[in-house]
Amino acid sequence: MGARRSFKTMGLVMAALGLYGLHQDVWFFRTARPLLFGFVPIGLAYHVAYSVACSLLMWLLVAQAWPAHLEDDAERAPHDTPDR
Repeated sequence: MGARRSFKTMGLVMAALGLYGLHQDVWFFRTARPLLFGFVPIGLAYHVAYSVACSLLMWLLVAQAWPAHLEDDAERAPHDTPDR
């Protein structure tokens, strides 16, 4: 189980680093051509796709790599709310 978890963790780290590297948009920086669908500049379309990919990665990170001990601590803590 430890090797499988390590492999999953390494995959998530590599995905995050890969997306970080792809964020450095130097290939579409100086031009608005070609236009997608006739009106969307390629740089804007790239960043839309990049934002969707980041959102999916963040969902995957929360679903697969969230530290369970934080949830356990929150459930055991008293739920006192200050009186107002």
